[in-house]
Amino acid sequence: MDLTTTYLGLKLRSPLVPSASPLSEEIDSIKRLEDAGASAIVLYSLFEEQLRQDRVELHQHMEAGTFSFAEALTYFPEPDQFHLGPDEYLKHISKAKAALDMPVIASLNGSSVGGWTSYAKAIQQAGADALELNIYYIPTDLDVTSAQVEQTYLDILKAVKSEVTIPVAVKLSPFFTNFANMAKRFDEAGANGLVLFNRFYQPDIELESLEVVPNILLSTPMAMRLPLRWVAILYDKLGCSLAATSGIHRGTDALKMLMAGADVTMLCSVLIRHGVKQIGVIERDLVAWMEEHEYESVEQLKGSLSQKNCPNPSEFERAQYMRAISRMPAPR
Repeated sequence: MDLTTTYLGLKLRSPLVPSASPLSEEIDSIKRLEDAGASAIVLYSLFEEQLRQDRVELHQHMEAGTFSFAEALTYFPEPDQFHLGPDEYLKHISKAKAALDMPVIASLNGSSVGGWTSYAKAIQQAGADALELNIYYIPTDLDVTSAQVEQTYLDILKAVKSEVTIPVAVKLSPFFTNFANMAKRFDEAGANGLVLFNRFYQPDIELESLEVVPNILLSTPMAMRLPLRWVAILYDKLGCSLAATSGIHRGTDALKMLMAGADVTMLCSVLIRHGVKQIGVIERDLVAWMEEHEYESVEQLKGSLSQKNCPNPSEFERAQYMRAISRMPAPR
């Protein structure tokens, strides 16, 4: 069975790629991911705040006003939770490249245009094969327009692209007025790939301590419906690669994403919940289904049920809302 696929111009042995997570903080852990069947690795994210300020200034910045504005609490980890600082991150990339045969994709997490984007050049020089730009931006200013928000995203991408020659993927949220148009604009601005979608971790309120606290919930297979829909809509309409992430826990989940048109399917929650060996389980299930249905390669499978090839494209466009509602079981 030929499982090879191309993502960001990189030839990968399979479409199974662990996404950015704590699993990539240690070289031994990354090697276990490769041994389990990972075809590439997206490293743990380096935050814009780490690059703009030292740890003391960062802590003061994040603490300032948090008792007055609940929205400011715990958006970013505490300083002692940043396991890799800027210098250590570059060394981590170099060590990973020396220890692995699979491609290494670095990750930068930011939300504004600024000098931190120039760090992308250092990431390239450290040996990264590609860069994933994780734009985590929650606009709360009532005077900022949607057009300004969209332009900020594009300006960040352009700033990074001006610094590097390695491929750059953009990890996005779905919260745009017209996501299809934004995908086109990212493609035109030079994005080599789009990662659909970022999961925003919403804060919770602790009633006993009366504090706003982080609330990280691992995904379930239900989370894959949104990226599945948009991968299927965008397939073959853009020049860049498409990566699907969120809710991919089983071989059948990966199959659906590939048939919608994804070049790779990214794994995170399933590996944290069940361990790195789950990559091999997913791959075996993927191969078994393809053999049973007489597929010879991932390329043959890819996009076969995208909007382009779907007998009823409106299944992806309007999502057959009325039809779905009419099928809901009646209460007992």
